[in-house]
Amino acid sequence: MKIPAISLLAGLLFGAGLTVSGMADPARVRAFLDLFGAWDPTLAFVMAGAMMPMAIAWLIQKRMPKPIACDAFDLPGTSLIDAKLLGGASLFGIGWGIVGLCPGPALADLAIAPFEAGIFVVAMLAGMILHRITTK
Repeated sequence: MKIPAISLLAGLLFGAGLTVSGMADPARVRAFLDLFGAWDPTLAFVMAGAMMPMAIAWLIQKRMPKPIACDAFDLPGTSLIDAKLLGGASLFGIGWGIVGLCPGPALADLAIAPFEAGIFVVAMLAGMILHRITTK
């Protein structure tokens, strides 16, 4: 029961951070992406502010023999930049720019604007299912 509790706590903390920082607000995200209009640099500061704790976390992780709540680290390996990565990143960026949401904020927004976020989440899940069906 230790891991689900930690996962729930991490998810709640992440959702709260998205909400407090404004990253769950599609209008603010679109304003951040509008470089030649009414550009709002707020999210650049949020992203830059997230780099320091993450850098510290990576330094701590390198010194740990194993995670606190698991038997081993499960870190992704590195891979070359290929057509699948470029295509996926492009689709993500286009969707983020049009809607102003990405998966994390969309899930957090289910509590704030369930209908609007729900449409995005259903489309996101459909895309995930389509990907799973069409690959391998």
